[in-house]
Amino acid sequence: MPQPFVRFAQVQKTYDGESLVVKDLNLDIEQGEFLTLLGPSGSGKTTTLMMLAGFETATHGEIYLDGQPINRLAPEKRNIGMVFQSYALFPHMTVEENIAFSLKVRRRPAEEIKQKVAHALDTVGLKGFGQRRPNQLSGGQQQRVAVARALVFEPKLVLMDEPLSALDKQLREQMKFEIKRLHRELGITVVYVTHDQSEALTMSDRVAVFQDGRIIQLDTPVDLYERPGNAFVARFIGENNRLVGDVKSLGSNECVVECGGEIIRALPVNVQRSGNRTTLSLRPERVVLDPPQTTHDNVVEARIEELVYLGDHLRVRTTACGTDSFIIKLPNTASGYPQLREQQVIRVGWQAADCRALDYVQ
Repeated sequence: MPQPFVRFAQVQKTYDGESLVVKDLNLDIEQGEFLTLLGPSGSGKTTTLMMLAGFETATHGEIYLDGQPINRLAPEKRNIGMVFQSYALFPHMTVEENIAFSLKVRRRPAEEIKQKVAHALDTVGLKGFGQRRPNQLSGGQQQRVAVARALVFEPKLVLMDEPLSALDKQLREQMKFEIKRLHRELGITVVYVTHDQSEALTMSDRVAVFQDGRIIQLDTPVDLYERPGNAFVARFIGENNRLVGDVKSLGSNECVVECGGEIIRALPVNVQRSGNRTTLSLRPERVVLDPPQTTHDNVVEARIEELVYLGDHLRVRTTACGTDSFIIKLPNTASGYPQLREQQVIRVGWQAADCRALDYVQ
C-alpha cells in the first residue's frame, strides 16, 4: 500500500499540560487532495494546521510528510507554502518583491527568480501589478499576491488558514473558485482551515469536521450534507430541521419516533434501542407542500409563522412536530410560489429516507 502524503499518527496537543486541544488525531491526506478542516472556534482545526506547518509542536504522536517524520523539522525546512488570514504581506515591498522573497531566502539565481515571479503573477491573474505596493491593491488582489507567494517556490504542500475571512461576500465567492481552479490546474495538495461551511462544501475533495479536539466525521462534501453521521454534523453543515423525540420502535431500515405528538418514520443512523431519545435531522428542501398521502412516508400539519423571500427560494418557518422552527424551502420556479400567508395551516410531507435518526442532543 502506498504511504499517504501527509499522516497524523496519534497526535495530541496541550498548552497547559492538562487539557488537550487536539486529541489522538489520526488523519491521512493523499497527494493532490484538497482537504478542509472545518469546525467552530476552539475545535482544534487551526492548531492541527499549525502543527503541520511547524509553528506548533505536537505534545504526543508523529506527523509525516511524504513518508518522512517532520516533528523536529524547522518550518522553513518543510517546503510548505502558507497563506494566512491577514495576508502577511510586507508593506514596504512591491508585489514582485513580496512574491520573490521566499526564492531569495532559498538563494535561487536571479534569472530563475524573475521567471518564476512572472509566472506566479500570471497564474493568479495579476500580470502588470508587479510594481505596486500592497496598499495600492484591493483585498482580493492582496490575497492573490499571498497565494502567489505561497506557490512560487513550488512547495510540496500549501496550507491556508481562513484566507477569505477578511474579504467581503462577493470577493469571497470569487476567490473560492479561483483557489479551486489553481488547485486543479497545478495539482497541488491543499490543507485548508475554515469555519465557513459554504467554503468547505464548495472547494473540498474531503472535509474533516472537528469538535472538541477530535474529527467526528471525515467525508466528501456530498456525504457530509446528505448523510451526516451525528447531530452535531447535521446541525453544523447546512440548514437543518432538528426534531427531538422518543423512539417507539426500531428496525434495521426504519424507526418510528414520536415528536410533539406526531408519529414520524425515519432512517435509523445513530440510534441504540427503542425507548431512547433521538434527534431527527431533516433538510428543509426535502419537505414538500400538499403531498399525496400515498406517496410520502410522513405527512403532518404545520402552521406558517414567517415567510421570507430570498430570491432563488422562499423560506417558510412553521410550527410542526413540537417546534416553531420547522423550515421549508420552496424553490423559485417559472410558475412562482404558491399563495401562502402567515398563520395558515398547511400539509407538508417527506420520505423516511430523508429523515435521519441521530444521537440525542439537548
